[in-house]
Amino acid sequence: MRAGDPEQHDHHAEIAHVLRTFFSAFTSGPDVAERLTDLHDLFLPGATIVIAGDTPTVLDVDRFITPRLALLTDGRLSHFHEWEESGHTEVSGSIAHHWCTYAKAGEQEGLAFTGRGHKTVQLVRTTDGWRISALAWEDEQP
Repeated sequence: MRAGDPEQHDHHAEIAHVLRTFFSAFTSGPDVAERLTDLHDLFLPGATIVIAGDTPTVLDVDRFITPRLALLTDGRLSHFHEWEESGHTEVSGSIAHHWCTYAKAGEQEGLAFTGRGHKTVQLVRTTDGWRISALAWEDEQP
């Protein structure tokens, strides 16, 4: 498939929608629990999530979502949002890779904070659309 093919463009648009949905789930607000629960639909069963660092943490989808749901709904974290700053996606057939930088800001237990980092997202096209098969990220260190 050539980069200018209409079908290629449709894949990029679908993948962009998946990524927007992913990032928007991590925004404080009245429907945050629903958005985080809906994240399950973005991932393939058995997807792997890795928090990179000296000792990487490997999570399944539930172990990824559950603590974030608690943090964003129990009052410890407020005015929080995370967004992609820049990124690019490569598609080859039914697989895709997205590399991006992101930023985040909020208040945790009353103290304002900001942060930045890098994410890599692998996606696979299924009969139900594009799904995340693996995700890894690393926050920049101060």
